Amino acid sequence: MLKNPVTDSTVRNMIGQGTVIRGDIEAGGDLRIDGHLIGNIRTKGKIVIGSTGKVEGEMYCKQADISGNVTAKLEADELTMLKSTAVFTGDLLTAKLSIETGARFSGKCQMKTQADPGTVKHEKEK
Repeated sequence: MLKNPVTDSTVRNMIGQGTVIRGDIEAGGDLRIDGHLIGNIRTKGKIVIGSTGKVEGEMYCKQADISGNVTAKLEADELTMLKSTAVFTGDLLTAKLSIETGARFSGKCQMKTQADPGTVKHEKEK
């Protein structure tokens, strides 16, 4: 039986270095950004922002792994990791947070409890 590529959380998507996208992205799986996104991201998977990646907008995901530059409102249902090269400016709502030495965080952070419902919903599910 074939898996539905739109809802399959194993699908991997990538925005390469040097690429600039203006607009919103909805994905059923993981997303890696090494380029520049001006817009919103909504995925049921993990968002990885590479060291050359830059995001300006809102991000909704299961997990976030940030090494690049993010100016956003971020909601992660599980874990948010700010690597040593990360620069994060904005509001953060997450269940777990890991910040490596050298990472820069400027903004507001609120921790979710296990009782909080998932925030990652696609437009059809709202």
